[in-house]
Amino acid sequence: MYVVIVYDVGVERVNKVRSFLREYLNWVQNSVFEGELTKAEFLKIKSRLKELIEESHDHIIFYSSRDKKYLGIENLGTPKADTSNII
Repeated sequence: MYVVIVYDVGVERVNKVRSFLREYLNWVQNSVFEGELTKAEFLKIKSRLKELIEESHDHIIFYSSRDKKYLGIENLGTPKADTSNII
């Protein structure tokens, strides 16, 4: 499955969340990660993020699709990182 994760978390938790997500996904913009995951990886990520955040103050959005080709993606400006050569 293809997943986009967008988060807004307290400053004191940003580095923990970002470091964790970099293990699984591509960092494409501040507070935005995307990439291919298995269902098991997706469930593991959601579980771990629930431990890392404070649900009363933080917010995470998960967008998922069967495949990236089903998403309409447009960009303006310069991307944070080139992900075209990542397998």
